Amino acid sequence: MVTYSESGVNTVLGDDASSILYSAAKETWKNRKAKLGEIITPFDDFSGIRAINISSLPKDTFMSVSFDGVGTKIEIAERSNKHDTIAFDLFAMVCDDAVVRGGEPVLVGSTLEINKINIDVIKQLAKGYVNAAKEAGVAVINGEIAEVGSRVSGFGNYNYNWSAAVIWFAKKSNMFTGKELKVGDTLISFKEDGFRSNGFSLVRKIMGDKWDKRTLSQALTPSRIYSKAVVEMFGKLNGVAHITGGGIPGKLGRTLKPSGLGAELDNLFEPCTLMQECIKLADLDLREAYKTWNMGNGMIVATNTPDEVLSIAKQHKIEAKVCGQIVKQKGIKLTSFTDEVVSF
Repeated sequence: MVTYSESGVNTVLGDDASSILYSAAKETWKNRKAKLGEIITPFDDFSGIRAINISSLPKDTFMSVSFDGVGTKIEIAERSNKHDTIAFDLFAMVCDDAVVRGGEPVLVGSTLEINKINIDVIKQLAKGYVNAAKEAGVAVINGEIAEVGSRVSGFGNYNYNWSAAVIWFAKKSNMFTGKELKVGDTLISFKEDGFRSNGFSLVRKIMGDKWDKRTLSQALTPSRIYSKAVVEMFGKLNGVAHITGGGIPGKLGRTLKPSGLGAELDNLFEPCTLMQECIKLADLDLREAYKTWNMGNGMIVATNTPDEVLSIAKQHKIEAKVCGQIVKQKGIKLTSFTDEVVSF
């Protein structure tokens, strides 16, 4: 007789893993205490119902859901045997996308697909869960662990994929359509010290088997989560671009499209050291680099009150600076870290 365990699914370890992540999730509920999204639990159990009371929301409140995942950056964690920062990449991808539309991220749920249970790794992921949720100001309301065997593979013996959804709420007056942008608006960049969680298929192709302790550590740099600060900036912003896949041309270009305006960027942050090394190793064209990676700029916001925005960023310990302005002519013209002017 064949058992479920013999087929590769350990239900006992699965319950242990679920209990660990549930305990971590409970730690995040205090992030929404007495706020929209406060968690209500009829009974304390990781399979029990969790709900929120939204009966007092104003009539002009909108709700939506965003989805994303960590992608192939997980291979860097597998190679490093370090998993306690991956949650920052997961939360950054969904929470920072919410503020692009003027939403406040409130509740997160995730799906963790693993080839087999490893309690030590689960504990590392749970630690990151708590810390990333605190930085984002969100609560983890639910999650799922699926032990799927060889359906998930990668580097080493323990492999996983991690994706999430965020529920966000927005006041109608805070929502961005793209048409709020005006010629002369100041553009402010928020610094990113790593790759965030984008473009790693190209990074892995360039690096091949050349990884070492230093380059792995740099590649694993956790994504900075900007959403908590940006929510405080609402009312002072005319647009937000989260610089992920597609880079500045793709993401800032999408923000600009409804207005028909353009941008000139002459004071951007430099890309991290490993990003510059990858460009040299692959003899990568700068246009391709700026279309693939954030190149040191994790988020760009448009405002006509730059001093106030910079002050809020500083309060959240986000390095930020004026990087350019909105112009009438369509397209994006940027001065690269090599001082070469690149147009898109």
